[in-house]
Amino acid sequence: MRVVIAGGHGKIALELTRLLDERGDQVRSLIRNPDHAEEVRSAGALEAIVCDLEESDEDRVSEAVGEADVIVFAAGAGPGSGPERKETMDYGGVVKLLAAADHNAIPRFAVISSMGADAGHEGDETFDVYLRAKGRADDAVRESGLGYLIVRPGGLTDDPPTGRVEADRRVERGQVPRADVAAVIATLLRDPAPERTIEVVSGDVPIEGLAGHLAGRA
Repeated sequence: MRVVIAGGHGKIALELTRLLDERGDQVRSLIRNPDHAEEVRSAGALEAIVCDLEESDEDRVSEAVGEADVIVFAAGAGPGSGPERKETMDYGGVVKLLAAADHNAIPRFAVISSMGADAGHEGDETFDVYLRAKGRADDAVRESGLGYLIVRPGGLTDDPPTGRVEADRRVERGQVPRADVAAVIATLLRDPAPERTIEVVSGDVPIEGLAGHLAGRA
């Protein structure tokens, strides 16, 4: 499988790259900072392509993406950014990559979203803007006509992976290690289900059997 990971230097993205490389998939990582290229390649990416999603136009993004079987959006404006960048990155970055998927005939799109993402979320704080931007991005993915996987994790931690989660259309709020989120994505990228939106927190379901657990549920 040929996988493009946007935001390839993020913690989840690096772990996902390692997992995909270990099973023989080919990863192309899109990064904003060229200083991160070596670390991304060390994680297993065949290519590290410098592409600033906020500054690049759709043609440049399409060129950077190239040929692939799936795009994974693992980028984000980050916790220290203001409301404007939530719109330009967390929403706008997804829109540009969806255009690239359409232009390059890439059939699937996966996105790391957030529990609580909702285009109609109310509030004026930066986190409220973030949840609205994520919700709008998720809506754009669902309306794109592509096969999609939208993963909405709870509170992210750097704890060691447990290999077990709770995942469904809706789950109780909780936390989840970033490494387990990466494993969920790696597992479900191989799942033939064409359209899936799930919330994920730590739980008791083995990640390796998650596709079967979700069959007919989400």
